Amino acid sequence: MLDNHNGLSRRNVLKVAGSSVAAAGTADLGTASGQVEVNVGFASERGRQMALAEADETVREFSSIDALTLRMPQQAAKALESNPNVRYVERNGRMHALAQTLPWGIDRVDADVAHSNGDTGNGADIAILDTGIDSDHPDLQDNLGTGEAFVTCNGCNQSWDDDNDHGTHCAGIADAVDNTEGVVGVSTEATLHAVKVLDSGGGGTYSDIAAGVEYVADQGWDVASLSLGGSSGSSTLHDAVQYAQRNGVLVVAAAGNSGPCSDCVGYPAAYSEVIAVGSTDSDDSLSSFSSTGPEVEIAAPGGGIYSTIPGGYDTFSGTSMACPHVAGAAGQLMADGASNSEARDTLTSTAEDIGLASNESGSGLLDVEAALGGGGSDPSVAVSTGSASNVGTSSATLSGDLTDLGGASSADVYFEYGESGTSLDSTTSTQTLSATGSFSADVSGLSGGTDYDFRAVANASDGDTDTGSGVTFTTGSSGGDSGPAIDSLGINNRSNGGWARFEVSWSVSDADGDLAAVDLTLTQSSTVDSSSTSVSGSSASGSDRLQEKKGSGSYDVTVTVTDSQGNTASRTETVSA
Repeated sequence: MLDNHNGLSRRNVLKVAGSSVAAAGTADLGTASGQVEVNVGFASERGRQMALAEADETVREFSSIDALTLRMPQQAAKALESNPNVRYVERNGRMHALAQTLPWGIDRVDADVAHSNGDTGNGADIAILDTGIDSDHPDLQDNLGTGEAFVTCNGCNQSWDDDNDHGTHCAGIADAVDNTEGVVGVSTEATLHAVKVLDSGGGGTYSDIAAGVEYVADQGWDVASLSLGGSSGSSTLHDAVQYAQRNGVLVVAAAGNSGPCSDCVGYPAAYSEVIAVGSTDSDDSLSSFSSTGPEVEIAAPGGGIYSTIPGGYDTFSGTSMACPHVAGAAGQLMADGASNSEARDTLTSTAEDIGLASNESGSGLLDVEAALGGGGSDPSVAVSTGSASNVGTSSATLSGDLTDLGGASSADVYFEYGESGTSLDSTTSTQTLSATGSFSADVSGLSGGTDYDFRAVANASDGDTDTGSGVTFTTGSSGGDSGPAIDSLGINNRSNGGWARFEVSWSVSDADGDLAAVDLTLTQSSTVDSSSTSVSGSSASGSDRLQEKKGSGSYDVTVTVTDSQGNTASRTETVSA
């Protein structure tokens, strides 16, 4: 509970909760006798069966990710670590909750202006993965949908009810009903789903939380809001987060309450698939408790936030409170048809610069009205750097995306490139684009076996400019290594009314026997889904699903195979949903 109980200040409670998870990797298993509860990620059905055979009790079998939660002797767990059919073995550690009138946070991010413009989040599904949601609260009841519990709720009407305060407080920030009483949320008409993964004390195991994330993805919901975390990551939780991201869920998490500190963003916020949210106070300063680091993507109000709790209202502080501001805004964007990646890009590209460092607030402060197209700063040209393909010993193809013209009629785009560690003095020829979309350029005269950096640049006709982030690639060795080949590419169109969905199968080979990776991308102007598979030897085959929620129209499916020398081969086919 994030309040002043037992003589502790709320700030102190938040700091304790935010840092109480011990490291939980395989090194923590020890060698002594006795039982341990572990998460086992398996690489094959044989690995699954071998892990089950060692277990005294099966705690959980995940339905969509390749992992198990098991109780077994410590010695058996240690032995599984070296099994080639097992990806990882980790102790099943725990994470914890991080700790209107018109609440000041809703006003500061202009959510009330968005409401007046008719943006309410109606049609979106927002899952609050926390201690539950009060099923009887008058400010939440009309927005409540189905829920699910992965831990026991003490004395509750529903299994997913709130026996703490934390989850209900977060739910009210994201999506309290605009009903002339109590408070109002960032969204006001999205459907809220309680996914109870934290117990009455605000704690839950990696397995509980991973199962909750997996469940959200399997329901096809839009946003997962996680105001929880710990100082160390979990492979099982990361598997679940990646699964959710691939299946169209926008995962938003609190950066953590370990501040003041440097490079201290907690997990799951630190995962690249997650929007990490920092906290600000009412004067736009960084909240003293807010964790900082390069993973922080955006900031939102988190200091002194008034919201719902079971049976009433209260004021809490924490990145836990900042997180659902962003989740509510994401719900509004996805209600309007944005994909998870599109919503993420929009939230960050329209954030307001409030003068904080990027490791404190990422792109800036959440601006709901601007994200929904109703205000904010003047639009500006935007470009992103893609990847290098067809990489040989002396040549490569560079790609990028012009994602926004910013109101200009056209933009000149090109690439800057050079050897890593030097200035990017070389440039490709300029291309003029009058609409957003992808572009590419071939470069030659490169040195073999060398690292190169490149970045995309856009100069708009109205004088605005933008430069994408740098990307590194390595040319192939000049020692005569032959490149890989794509032997087959099959696409099974499984699209339906709700998803553009394609089952992609492939086979690849390399005469030198040094296959390294196969990458799949699904693009429609920009990349909407992707996957990567590590391979080895002289031949390999596999399959994966590429999809976009609420997608339609034509897509490009591209398979790229890379060998250990950096040589690549690509094939693209166009499909329609």
